[in-house]
Amino acid sequence: MFKKSLEFFRKDKTLWLAVLLFAIAVFLRFYHFSEFVTFLGDQGRDAIVLKRILTFEHFPAIGAPTSVGQVYLGPFYYYFIAPWLLLFNFNPIGPAVGVAILSSIFILVNYIVVKKLFDRIVGLISSTLLTFSFVLIEFSRFSWNPNLLPLFSLLTAYATIFAVKRQKKLFYILAGSFFSFTIQLHYLALFLAPPIVVIFAWELWEHKKEWKQSLKNIFASIMSFVFFSSPLLIFDLRHDFLNSKNFMKLFQTSSSAQASNKFAELLQTFFFLNQHVFQTQLNIILLGLLLFMLFVLFFLHVKKNRNLAYIALFFLLSLIGLSFYSGPKYPHYFGAVYPFYFILVGYLLANLFKSRLSIPIFFVFMALYIFFNGENYYYFSHKGSDQIGRAQKIAVAVQNSITKKKFSVTALPNQYSDATYRYFLELWGVRPLEKDTLEPSQELFVICEGVCKPIGNPQWDIAYFEPKKVEETKKIFDPLIMYRLSN
Repeated sequence: MFKKSLEFFRKDKTLWLAVLLFAIAVFLRFYHFSEFVTFLGDQGRDAIVLKRILTFEHFPAIGAPTSVGQVYLGPFYYYFIAPWLLLFNFNPIGPAVGVAILSSIFILVNYIVVKKLFDRIVGLISSTLLTFSFVLIEFSRFSWNPNLLPLFSLLTAYATIFAVKRQKKLFYILAGSFFSFTIQLHYLALFLAPPIVVIFAWELWEHKKEWKQSLKNIFASIMSFVFFSSPLLIFDLRHDFLNSKNFMKLFQTSSSAQASNKFAELLQTFFFLNQHVFQTQLNIILLGLLLFMLFVLFFLHVKKNRNLAYIALFFLLSLIGLSFYSGPKYPHYFGAVYPFYFILVGYLLANLFKSRLSIPIFFVFMALYIFFNGENYYYFSHKGSDQIGRAQKIAVAVQNSITKKKFSVTALPNQYSDATYRYFLELWGVRPLEKDTLEPSQELFVICEGVCKPIGNPQWDIAYFEPKKVEETKKIFDPLIMYRLSN
């Protein structure tokens, strides 16, 4: 077995470098992990859902709502990441570890995929960019559905490209499946649909003589997509296409606001992408030239290098789709775009590397890239907030003060979620009343950021409870204060 592995590495000498990059990626993603792991409202909410799945209490048919537009995602992420919570004995760090491991494996997956599509050099360079990318490292260090977008968007593209190259039904089925998983991580991944449609239509045109078989393969891809998306599709049908309508509203607003200058919006979207990737602001004129070069690259290589054309198509059409959304361009909105951009940048850099005169430029670029991204590795110089530990301390304080069977918990100010300590209370068998219940509570615990006056506060949880008296005040840790209220 060892000899076979050694022979495998001898055949592909750059694989050693890919494994080294993987090791660096693991280090950067796990350094002081538990101290810095994010455990806020979204993670607390997800932990409750995962715990109820694992205890066979509830099997959700939909996932989390998006922060903008209240568009519900599919349940894929919940079921996919739930085993990690069980593996860590219901410690909420488990799903975060799962995301970090999968995000590290993404480096190797990228190397293997890009090597097959192009060559080893492009694979190594693009994997190096991924390894040191601050935005991807940041998304690797906590559990959140968009954080796995880069991995699954790359797998979607890989399956799509190899479906048309190999003409095997399995790849078509995988393409549909991965696309379903990807849009269930974030709806903006729907912009992968246009390049998939174009590539499949292209394939139909080129194989006109075997059009029946091609249609059968494409149908298999569609059916695999429908199968894995069925819970969400059924939800939409049962609720008068609520999801579809909310999603379209986002772009109807964007369209009316930005119809006058779509190119400027596209350039601005590209500007934000580069800001997230390079962790610095680049000249907008140079970015315009680079974007133009990428379009030229696509049209010049449509026939000469089909794989490059496909990757450029995935990147350009996804970027154009994102430009139609005129809201803030948060880093995770580009989750489905990152892998394609890193591959294209890797391809351009590989051509520099192959020219002796350009090798110094290549190394200067890589050094600057690592420097600008490395400046943001805050976990090397700062102390973490231990958010899981904080949530546990709050839960312990509440648990020790419970005097009634039916109790509620809430947080002030309202933007601070109570889901994190709700999770631990439920895990320990002292479940508070559900957040949206109308069932009357016998006492209410308010966790305040500093001194506050909960009685008379208009926040819904407090107003509905109608508190009359503060029964107990307890300082948990600075600046958190717990108030136990009665009515």
